[in-house]
Amino acid sequence: MSFIANQVIPVLRIFDEQKAREFYLGYLGFSVDFEHRFEPGTPLFMQVSRGGITLRLSEHHGDGTPGSIVTAIGVGIEALHRELQAKHYKYMNPGLDTTEWGTRDVCVVDPFGNRIIFSERVGPSAGDVGSEGLGE
Repeated sequence: MSFIANQVIPVLRIFDEQKAREFYLGYLGFSVDFEHRFEPGTPLFMQVSRGGITLRLSEHHGDGTPGSIVTAIGVGIEALHRELQAKHYKYMNPGLDTTEWGTRDVCVVDPFGNRIIFSERVGPSAGDVGSEGLGE
């Protein structure tokens, strides 16, 4: 029997709780699912979610790598783009890009260098990437 995953939850490294909350909760509109510290004053580990996207954010050394990339595939990319534009977040003004592989993407970069790409399949080539599209 093969393993079948129901969900994948990436861990992203953060270095400043206040900046993480401003970005993920304030700007992106995620909600906190849980927070954990071994004791007061120790690094934060928390889970945030929005829609079908779940992320774990960690201040712990060795958890995640700064500069990671997460792609969230869904629908409603234009509405998300309008929502983010309307917030006038002073550190980010993402575009709405159409890719050669048939998606429309909004890419945001958190204060720690992690990129989250919100992506919607729109073109005829979406899902049709064969080995030739993987650099082989």
